[in-house]
Amino acid sequence: MGDVRVGFIGVGLMGHGMAKNILAKGFPLSVMGHRNRAPVEDLVAKGAREVKSPAEMAADCDVIVLCVTGAPQVEAVLRGESGILATAKAGLHIIDTSTSEPTLTIALAAELAGRGIAFCDAPLGGTPVQAESGALSAMVGADDAAFAVIEPVIGAFASRIVRVGAPGAGHTMKLLNNFLSLGYAAIYSEALAIGAKVGVTAQVFDSVIRGGRMDCGFYQTFMGYALDGDVNAHRFTIANAHKDMRYVTNLATNTGAAAFLSATVKNLYATAEGLGSGSKNVPQIADVVAQMNGVPTVEERKKAAE
Repeated sequence: MGDVRVGFIGVGLMGHGMAKNILAKGFPLSVMGHRNRAPVEDLVAKGAREVKSPAEMAADCDVIVLCVTGAPQVEAVLRGESGILATAKAGLHIIDTSTSEPTLTIALAAELAGRGIAFCDAPLGGTPVQAESGALSAMVGADDAAFAVIEPVIGAFASRIVRVGAPGAGHTMKLLNNFLSLGYAAIYSEALAIGAKVGVTAQVFDSVIRGGRMDCGFYQTFMGYALDGDVNAHRFTIANAHKDMRYVTNLATNTGAAAFLSATVKNLYATAEGLGSGSKNVPQIADVVAQMNGVPTVEERKKAAE
């Protein structure tokens, strides 16, 4: 592995574990400073090299992994002052693991191909715990030649790699995946609120659904909050959920698709963020829907039970 030099931008909640596993697989690793110093210093202590800018990283790396919030951040890292493109040479491979806009990804891949740079998307499925253990899943959009180069790097942090098509296909599939989970959160929240109107508690609801055909991993993490008030049961903010749903509805608009449900789901998260809940986690959307319906929130139910 030692001949492929890897750079990593975004060593935050997910990125730290991913970068740690890249190091553990023997890749020389450069990381960029982060506002939270702890992950950077931990990786440097494990053998990573710290660089000050994306341009400094691009001058010395063969593959750069981006783990940032979304499309604006990807553009900033690429095109900003001291960005990757200031020093990027032909042969560089960029792996964007963020949840970004497929139309941007397709345009970037076409533009950078003209400079001999491969821009690939590999958005992720999984949690920070799975990032630490190297057990994420990755949905990869790349051509054959680029995939051959980037697959070993992705394999350092993902135990399941599904190649879904050309650049842009990964981000499309990730948005569809998130639409499902965020849509389920909206449905669960509404079902719980309707039940509460007639005295069907979250516990009764769960006793019927859990273990049945409508049970799933996401249901269980969602109900970790709805039943027990565990705010960290699913660590993904409502603001990020709103961003992802905007990307879904943008994609639908750009392709001319009829998109009734995605627009409704997007508007729920937009409302929740507008009401001040953007920094809360996705299962807490249940409280927003409860308040809209005049039934007790999870916190109010817990207090009443004490």
